[in-house]
Amino acid sequence: MTEPILRVEAMSRHFQVGGLRSAGLLHASDDITFDVYPGEIVALVGESGSGKSTIARVLAGLYPPTSGRIVFEGRVLGKTSSRTVRGKMPMVFQDPFGSINPVLRVGHALQRSLRLHRRDLDAKGRASEAVALVEKVGLLPGADVLRRFPHELSGGQRQRLGFAQALASRPSLILADEPVSMLDVSIRIGLLNVMKDLRREGVSLLYITHDLASARYVADRMIVLYAGRIVEEGRTDDVISRPAHPYTRLLMATAPDPRLPLSSDTDVEDLGEPPRVINPGPGCRFAPRCPLASDHCREATPDFVTISPHQRAACFAVGESQ
Repeated sequence: MTEPILRVEAMSRHFQVGGLRSAGLLHASDDITFDVYPGEIVALVGESGSGKSTIARVLAGLYPPTSGRIVFEGRVLGKTSSRTVRGKMPMVFQDPFGSINPVLRVGHALQRSLRLHRRDLDAKGRASEAVALVEKVGLLPGADVLRRFPHELSGGQRQRLGFAQALASRPSLILADEPVSMLDVSIRIGLLNVMKDLRREGVSLLYITHDLASARYVADRMIVLYAGRIVEEGRTDDVISRPAHPYTRLLMATAPDPRLPLSSDTDVEDLGEPPRVINPGPGCRFAPRCPLASDHCREATPDFVTISPHQRAACFAVGESQ
């Protein structure tokens, strides 16, 4: 097996909240550890508030980690990491308008990225490369697209433009934060296929989503997050076909696989208690919602249990059944 292109080691990110008399610590992510290998798509999956976007923003350098270590292409990332290193791991945001100036033509955004990251190109080379990039992500004809203003593009076209901007720096890994969540279902598949095409060209992707269906379609591996902690991870087919953690089974119940029989045992009762992430106490954070929770679950944080060579889950109930 090759070395991972990205290694996240025991990374945590906390935020101070409240005033002087009611100060608290919001645990957006705790003890996050995972790898991304060259040419693969890894999905970070979880509901709103699970910590997915916080992890992506820490990786992109928008937030410093509270603790832990991030190693990218063999280099430990820190506050002083160069633009060149950061450019190799660009981010595509959920709202494409966040990275596009609405009063300037589309070509301006792409040309700016090329000027920052492609010092080897002159003006003519940048113009030619800009056309090639937008056509690579399916925006045709490229020269015509570059002359338009952002409001003249559809939501799907603007998201494709976000990927073209990311490709301007010749990245090794793209952080894609909910890139299809604002798109109609009918056009999501086109953008997911763009991600698959990039993987075939050797670009890795960390795909942040709450949508199990799209993760099932595009990702090689899946990491399931709940309240800032990883609760299960493994190959996508393994996690989808044999979800081990009760929370993963709950997610599966909301987006069932149409290929499975109706009698497939993926349902789990949801007791409905929201997670506590401000000054959380000991124990499994899913315990208030879990029908399998015992006193032990509320008192201690479970370690990971190996389900198969490529799948593991952090759950006492799973460990007892092994």
